[in-house]
Amino acid sequence: MADLLLLLEGLKAAPACLVTVESTQGSTPREVGAWMSVFEDKLVGTVGGGHIEHQAIAEARRRLRGGLGAPQLRYALGPALGQCCGGVMHLRFALVGAQDGAGLQQRLAGVRHPVALFGGGHVGHALARVLAPLPFALTWIDSRDGVFPAHPPGDVVCEHSEPVHLAVPRLAAGSRVLVMSFSHAEDLDVVAACLQRQRTQGDLPFIGLIGSQTKWATFASRLHGRGFTPQELAQVACPIGVPGIVGKEPEVIAVAVAAQLLQTLQGARTAFRRHSSGR
Repeated sequence: MADLLLLLEGLKAAPACLVTVESTQGSTPREVGAWMSVFEDKLVGTVGGGHIEHQAIAEARRRLRGGLGAPQLRYALGPALGQCCGGVMHLRFALVGAQDGAGLQQRLAGVRHPVALFGGGHVGHALARVLAPLPFALTWIDSRDGVFPAHPPGDVVCEHSEPVHLAVPRLAAGSRVLVMSFSHAEDLDVVAACLQRQRTQGDLPFIGLIGSQTKWATFASRLHGRGFTPQELAQVACPIGVPGIVGKEPEVIAVAVAAQLLQTLQGARTAFRRHSSGR
């Protein structure tokens, strides 16, 4: 999303050549739909780096200066390009200007998966910064006033909710939920609200709670006392973050949690591809 905003802003001042990965075969550095906009004096985005990108930039700038060519070109990622991926990329070249902004915004925005982040503390701030350029639509929720930055990163939506757990029923379907408020009592209420929603709707693919195994043992006991079964409690990931990253700095935790969220997208992407192909 950040690259798209940079492209749209740049087009207000000058035209660009949009380079899009149209199709691929074999091993390639970027996927279908990846794009790069080439201005006369700058670049936004990437189609994979290396020699293929170098050649694509040269071709795009040749077209910006009036050169003609087929809309789509084939690049074999072999010795001739100084690359050993072994695959093939078909790149589409198109001149674009400010008048194309609305169409580009719709075309290039891509699928963004909703994430609800409960907590505006140090880790919450670090996570908002890390998640902003990733394929997530982030809603950031807290019960306190004055905890959000004056200028949130990207297009993050900040929401005040008091009590905070009342925001859970309003979350978009398919939201991945991250719970890290300033209060263990708030955390418990938010997790309980998520489990209650799972019981009736089953539409939250990930519920992550910050904390230690000891914290989760306490929470599990209290949630069991509220009537939730062991099977329901198993839907909560605590501690959160990919294993093996041991730093406790907010930025380190944020990267580990963002990586874990990206791992959860693999199944969604596979399902999307099967639906798109009619299988």
